[in-house]
Amino acid sequence: MEKIIPRIKELREEKGLTQAQLAKAIGFNYRTISQYERGINEPDLKTIKKLCDFFEVTSDYLLGFEDL
Repeated sequence: MEKIIPRIKELREEKGLTQAQLAKAIGFNYRTISQYERGINEPDLKTIKKLCDFFEVTSDYLLGFEDL
């Protein structure tokens, strides 16, 4: 899932959001988003779905299997 790290940050920045704003929007602590973006932790499937729904992208895009 190495491509998910830059994709989360890229999508977040495209929306002009801070890590804290994204975390609040999907019901997480900002530290969780920070850990995803730094590669410390990886999101589980439920979180991937929340991120896809929020950013309106497919899981294949978020996971790096396809480009937009």
